[in-house]
Amino acid sequence: MDVTTALTCRNSTRAFLDRPVGDEQIRAILDAARWAPSGVNTQPWQVAVVRGAGKQKLADALIAARAGAAPNPDYRYYPEQWFDPFKERRKQCGLALYQALEIRREDTDKQRAAWDNNYRFFGAPVGLLLFLDRRLGQGSWIDMGMFMQSIMLAAQDQGLATCPQASLADYPDVVRGQLAIEDNLALLGGIALGYADPDAAVNRFRTEREPVENFTRWYE
Repeated sequence: MDVTTALTCRNSTRAFLDRPVGDEQIRAILDAARWAPSGVNTQPWQVAVVRGAGKQKLADALIAARAGAAPNPDYRYYPEQWFDPFKERRKQCGLALYQALEIRREDTDKQRAAWDNNYRFFGAPVGLLLFLDRRLGQGSWIDMGMFMQSIMLAAQDQGLATCPQASLADYPDVVRGQLAIEDNLALLGGIALGYADPDAAVNRFRTEREPVENFTRWYE
């Protein structure tokens, strides 16, 4: 698969088949992604791979934490106050997703269940959790973004689907406690990894992208 095709075909998959992903496939994906660029070759990424009973135990702990406490992430992903055009894009994304899931505004129980599904990695057989040392600067966060994209493109080349998940960073202390991760490692989020369920309506949901003209300025 060429890179352009991988970029344009990749989408955030939210329903997976109950089909295992082999260790060799996971290792091949990470082996390719490790060549992502980083400032002065710092390679700041740390990855935890969760599967099977360990993944289920982690999901249960995150859902239990959500029932009793507000999120306390290691960083703020979204702005404190939304403003256009980002506010409108967020709104349209949420409306389209809930429509694909057949969840109405008043269906609070279904909304909660849908959000809890984030912590289950949407049923994917593999979850990747991504960490970096808190002492590193903001440039390393850029490096982590390139590493995450590299993972998703490498997975696409393997015929696997992914979903990047900031929600998995909602309760970092729970994750660190469950996985015995050092406190100096900040949790950025995770990636659900597996085979997409082709029959799931939610996997036919797509977000729009702005044309090049709307975000590019040319100078001579």
